[in-house]
Amino acid sequence: MDLRPREIQLPSYARVTCVLLSLVIIIYGLHTLQGVLIPLVFAILFAVLLFPLARRLESWKIPRILAIIMCLILTLAVITGILYTVSLQISSFAEVIPKLIERGNKYLDQLQTFADERFNIDRQRQVSEVRKYVNQALAEGGAILTSTLLATTSTLTDVFLVLLFIFFFLLYRDFFRSFFYKAFEDTRKSKIDAVMQGIYTVVKDYLAGLVLVILIIGTLMTVGLLILGIDYAVFFGFFGACLVLIPYFGISLGSLLPAAYALVTDDNPLKALGVIGIFLFVQTIEGNFITPYIVGSKVSINPLAAIIVLILWENVWGFPGLILALPMTAILKVIFDAVDSLKPYGFLIGEAEKPRPPIKNFQDLADQLPKRAKKIGEVNEKH
Repeated sequence: MDLRPREIQLPSYARVTCVLLSLVIIIYGLHTLQGVLIPLVFAILFAVLLFPLARRLESWKIPRILAIIMCLILTLAVITGILYTVSLQISSFAEVIPKLIERGNKYLDQLQTFADERFNIDRQRQVSEVRKYVNQALAEGGAILTSTLLATTSTLTDVFLVLLFIFFFLLYRDFFRSFFYKAFEDTRKSKIDAVMQGIYTVVKDYLAGLVLVILIIGTLMTVGLLILGIDYAVFFGFFGACLVLIPYFGISLGSLLPAAYALVTDDNPLKALGVIGIFLFVQTIEGNFITPYIVGSKVSINPLAAIIVLILWENVWGFPGLILALPMTAILKVIFDAVDSLKPYGFLIGEAEKPRPPIKNFQDLADQLPKRAKKIGEVNEKH
């Protein structure tokens, strides 16, 4: 008599219902626990980025704990230097605030004159409407200030959590590897190592490539703004470059601040259009040449899947979700490609394969045989 438990076969509608309920529960849990999960995911990414440095320090006979602490101190020093530089740039804006107010009042007076002459809107009525909206903005200002202070406090807490998580991820990396061996004991250790190596490679190459892309884009936009004679060109250029973290439209958003600054501080409105043109030109180069050739196929996600996951993660985690969407999806793709039952989903979010040209004669077949043999060899190595 066979006493082994039998697998229960559910009807198709029941399986679909279970899958949908599971997705709802997972998404709800991700949204509810974002205060812990977001620092955790950032810590994983930074731990991957710092792992080569920690391993190099350990190879110099430095104890692991001390090596990790040195990595964290170096990270804090870099972040502090960046924030200090940014704060200097922002504080220097105080010198031009009176000029901005004067130019803004000038534009407001011209707008009032235009509305009075073209639309017969009395100036007194315009003033009353402006006063109403100003009072409304001031009433909401307290709530905005309170939320900003709370967000700042939360950010400082998140930074501490990220540093703490990074420390333990680097310290217990061998322990976590052993955990995966035990959790998936039916799977060969070589396959588990291959998946972990694939995740590490994807994240490392994505982050390293992203830093290089930001440096290149920031330099290009800074040079363009300097040519136009825009003040604070370095700040505006690298501020827009950092918005490349928001794919497809981040750089365009970054053009709004320097364009508004140029419009207010310069008599020539064409300069503001020139700023927007520079940012759009750099975004075109970034999308078609810089990012594809530097990051390459390390994060091989097709554009449709990328847009969908950006929208989904933004709704779940807000702005941090936009930043984390692509690397997390790339990690999921590595896992999907390693599990037979999930391979179709990995194929779905991956880059679409280009159709092969038809073989017209024996010469075409001879030309394609080395490429096909090489691809078959790569597949055999993976398995």
